[in-house]
Amino acid sequence: MSEFIADEKNTSGQSPAQYVMRKLPHVTALFWMIKTIATTLGETAGDMFSQTLHLGNLVATILLMGLLLIAVVIQLRARRFHAALFWTVIALTSTSGTTLSDLLNRNYALGYAGGALVLGAGLTIVLVIWWRSGQTLNVENLATFKGELLFWIAVVFSNSLGTSTGDFLAGPAGLGLRGTALVLSAIMVALIAAHYFTGINGMLLFWIAFILTRPLGAVLGNILSKSRDHGGLDWGNVGATGVLVAALIGLVGYQTVQVHRTPLLPLPAPVNRRTGAPQRPNGQLVTLPQS
Repeated sequence: MSEFIADEKNTSGQSPAQYVMRKLPHVTALFWMIKTIATTLGETAGDMFSQTLHLGNLVATILLMGLLLIAVVIQLRARRFHAALFWTVIALTSTSGTTLSDLLNRNYALGYAGGALVLGAGLTIVLVIWWRSGQTLNVENLATFKGELLFWIAVVFSNSLGTSTGDFLAGPAGLGLRGTALVLSAIMVALIAAHYFTGINGMLLFWIAFILTRPLGAVLGNILSKSRDHGGLDWGNVGATGVLVAALIGLVGYQTVQVHRTPLLPLPAPVNRRTGAPQRPNGQLVTLPQS
């Protein structure tokens, strides 16, 4: 298990002058803010498609998965990081994850706990395959096409799992919407403290936090959209979605300006962590003068 969570540096066996442009952003406070808003949006938008627009979970899942597939293909073909594109894919994984989770839990009667177990097992399998493939699990250092593809598959499972987990905690577990939000927020604060004050592996903390932002977003989305009788603010799915879209656009715009002013530094041309063989890069290859 220690091998699975070991942090690996992305080194290159090719010329040191060969680099690949980054496709994923740095993990900063801004990253977590946008991620939380995107996952909250996924809850309200998913419910808007399946419930407010009366598409049902099956049709909504097929429609949203189709849009997600198109967005992922565009993201994988991009040559460098584009904030609007990246966060559109994240938001679509959350939205389609909401309807997929509801489809499993309600239409196929798995229940919240059953759905969480199925999706959690799927996420675990993807992460193990990812690790054994020789790709780094450090998302800031993802420089291969295979690594990024596995990342997006993991995100779909993670965001689907989060919906089931959030609904389970708020419902059968008896915490309620606000109680669940407080518990998950406390865990996130503990993870931040562990990052700064302990020697716990950074990648392990990242993936725990990345997974937990989804149930937190699911609960926050329900607090915004559900009626006051159910512990919500009664904004409705459409109203809550509109507010969250506006907030997401504002923060993504800010990140776009940041990246324009201070471009992300490229990564060394990638090699397989196990074999050292050159790997297919996921972004534009550039040659920089050697110092």
